[in-house]
Amino acid sequence: MLLWITLTHLPTVASTYVNQPFGFFSAAEGFIFLSALFTGRIYSRIADREGLGAMNRKLGMRTLRLYGHHALLLALTFLIAVPIAEHGNRPGLHNLLDFYFAAGPVRSVVDGALLVYRPPLLDILPMYIIFLLLTPVALMAAARVSWKYVLGGSSMLWLLAQFGLRQSAYNVVAHFGVAIPLNEMGSFDLWAWQFLWMLGLWLGVGWAKGDLRIEPWARKLTIPALVIVPAFLVLRYMVGRGVELGGMEVNFDKWHLGIVRLVDFSAFAVLLVRLQPVIKFLAVRPLVMLGQASLQVFCAHLFFCFFGLTMMGSASMVSGWRQVLLLTLTFSALFFTAKIFAKQPKTAPRAMSTAPLASEARVLMN
Repeated sequence: MLLWITLTHLPTVASTYVNQPFGFFSAAEGFIFLSALFTGRIYSRIADREGLGAMNRKLGMRTLRLYGHHALLLALTFLIAVPIAEHGNRPGLHNLLDFYFAAGPVRSVVDGALLVYRPPLLDILPMYIIFLLLTPVALMAAARVSWKYVLGGSSMLWLLAQFGLRQSAYNVVAHFGVAIPLNEMGSFDLWAWQFLWMLGLWLGVGWAKGDLRIEPWARKLTIPALVIVPAFLVLRYMVGRGVELGGMEVNFDKWHLGIVRLVDFSAFAVLLVRLQPVIKFLAVRPLVMLGQASLQVFCAHLFFCFFGLTMMGSASMVSGWRQVLLLTLTFSALFFTAKIFAKQPKTAPRAMSTAPLASEARVLMN
């Protein structure tokens, strides 16, 4: 997911080929779902072992650490990227920060610190932080009532989001002095994306309790998945070559997490579960290290995205030998970052196939 999201965000020709290459879903869906899955697994175990109070404290510390990284990214953006965008001929970088130039530094810093102003590229981490803040409430509600009520309420919010809940909520709060434009509050519709987070939490809790039974589900859904994934893959490239979706486009919308994206993502996940023995080769040490240092690597990739936008100047993308240089520098830096922050393996090489799971668990715990 980290490699995929980096290639998508860097302004090179590679982004054209890795933008939703497998169908109507992106690395963002995987990033949010996997984060929720391991959050549910790890912190529900803490609740069972140490109590809800300990779970809330550790979730709070995790959220504060994430917020610290977000604040650092904002500071670097305002102190380094803003002067470059302000004084140079770099419209790509300038457009990314147009609210800052319109509202001024004080307003931008305050709104950014409150997670209200979420510039492009810097909006997925605030969404993650907001979902973490709501996670203790979701886990305690599920423990006291039932997951079916929590998921029922979450699915209702997702459905309302498809009919404009985000815009309606914005119109309400705008009456109380919120003057920031809606498009500057992040591309992702949180009312819709919370559903994917809740699904991940639910599955993670089931996994922690040994009640996930994902393999039997995957076996039952293999045939539908084998139909859905190729069909949407063909349609994805037809759309990329000029086919219009018309009134159905809302069902494919990324930012509101349309129904087609949920179905396609789920079908692809089913096939990945079924192909576990085949894809074990991906559990190699360099990729494991990236997973162990996922937060630091994610922040590092954003630095190089802004660096790429600076290199781009007034062009539409970085091209020629400069894009080769940018890609080489970026991935070298990402693996170097992972080398610094990743944990050293404590298991024998033959147990490496389970390392990605343990690695992500250590990341969340730390």
